[in-house]
Amino acid sequence: MSDKSSSVDEQKAINPQQAISESVEEKEQEKAAEDFEHEQKTDPNTMHVRVAAPFREYYNGPAFSISAVNNTGPFDILPKHHNFISLLNACDIVIRGLVKQEQKTIKIAISGGIMHVKADEIIVFLDV
Repeated sequence: MSDKSSSVDEQKAINPQQAISESVEEKEQEKAAEDFEHEQKTDPNTMHVRVAAPFREYYNGPAFSISAVNNTGPFDILPKHHNFISLLNACDIVIRGLVKQEQKTIKIAISGGIMHVKADEIIVFLDV
């Protein structure tokens, strides 16, 4: 009798772990499918740009380029740019992006900020 109860206890202990591993595998498969869909929809000639201040988001979407000014002078960021971080001077940030599937040029006047570029993701923090 004790043999049967121990085997039942072992099965109970194994089943929750199997359920956990199956749910983890399902989540990983869903994530991989989402990543694949995102890669298919993303234009390789664009990058994701987000320009935000503590209480306002100025732009968040795809862009073909972004221009700004730092202590060295004016510069442009294009897709596949090397990773870097820079303090921005007072200037107009110019974003050549897509708004509702149409190419638009957006100008944002800033008094300064920080730009972070990494793997086609550009984040500009203003008023910090």
